[in-house]
Amino acid sequence: MDWTHYRFRSLWNLAAPLTDVYDALADAERYPRWWPQVREVTPLDELSGVVRIRSALPYDLVFTAREMRRDRAAGVLEIAMTGDVDGWARWTLATDGPGTRARYDQEVRVTKPLLRRLAVPGRAVFRANHALMMRAGRRGLAAYLHGGRPGPS
Repeated sequence: MDWTHYRFRSLWNLAAPLTDVYDALADAERYPRWWPQVREVTPLDELSGVVRIRSALPYDLVFTAREMRRDRAAGVLEIAMTGDVDGWARWTLATDGPGTRARYDQEVRVTKPLLRRLAVPGRAVFRANHALMMRAGRRGLAAYLHGGRPGPS
């Protein structure tokens, strides 16, 4: 088993129209406004930017995100990631009654040296850290879509 390899899936049920959710998720530069753990997004060009995230654990992850797919009709946004993590992430959106179901899939390999050294003993903690980040992101996006401010992480 490669202890530096991770697969994640999160499902967010949001009380907002799919078009609003899609627009918010497609605008990565604004993520720091509603997702507390996304500390910074610095555009490099029309399709890529540098992202810095930090959740509950005392380290930052920095990676370049490059848009691979932006398909409004299919409700899909996908990026390739290189840097402290290498891999991909994808949002897939679907109408769910009056709201939207957002599915987040991610497959990455950790390349940051500290996290590679701690891969085996830290795996459960790293997964929990990711889960905390995703919960805070869902809360933040829900508030943002309704004109509010995100609650505490």
